[in-house]
Amino acid sequence: MKILNKKIAAKKSSVAWLQRQASDPYVARAQKDGYRARAAYKLIEMNEKFHFLKNNQVVVDLGAAPGSWTQYIARDFPKSRVFGMDLLPVKPIVGAEFYQGDFTTDAALVWLEEKLGLGPDGAAGGTVDVVLSDMAPNTVGHKKTDHIRQMVLLEYAFDFALRALKPGGTFVAKSFTGGTTGDLLKQIKEKFERVYHIKPPSSRKDSVEMFIVAMGFRG
Repeated sequence: MKILNKKIAAKKSSVAWLQRQASDPYVARAQKDGYRARAAYKLIEMNEKFHFLKNNQVVVDLGAAPGSWTQYIARDFPKSRVFGMDLLPVKPIVGAEFYQGDFTTDAALVWLEEKLGLGPDGAAGGTVDVVLSDMAPNTVGHKKTDHIRQMVLLEYAFDFALRALKPGGTFVAKSFTGGTTGDLLKQIKEKFERVYHIKPPSSRKDSVEMFIVAMGFRG
């Protein structure tokens, strides 16, 4: 690929990223399979291992853009409904509804509450089978700062999962290397029967990302 923007072309990081994309088998596979991003295979691999996605479920996809996780659900579990959210726009997918906005704001939560039939503070009980969160902060390159920012998003997602999930539900969320803080991990283990840390094969080896898979929500 020839870069027409000379400023971008001059950046070593941009060139390295393009070279990595060109040689990445998951990028080629995503193009062949029609997925919007290679990230689809992270969810596919986690589900093949733990089998938490099924038909006729209600699924929330946080950090959904560009929509590859929702694509997978729509293809393999077409009777399920997905409600996705991201700061960036997501092109329509049959069987899914998307909200463009900040998940941490009241407006975003109100949208989800209305779509999911949730009462304030979860008063109406959970209506969701699976909460997925691939949310990640804009990293600054400082390991400790980036980790803290990721933990904040994880805590927001976990708090929402506590309100939204049905008993027996599943929470899957991006973490960073080193896992969660001790207190948060303790809370997750108290609320779910089984909790795993996993780095899917499709997650790049040089990436610090990991995922928490928490199954069997106790309600």
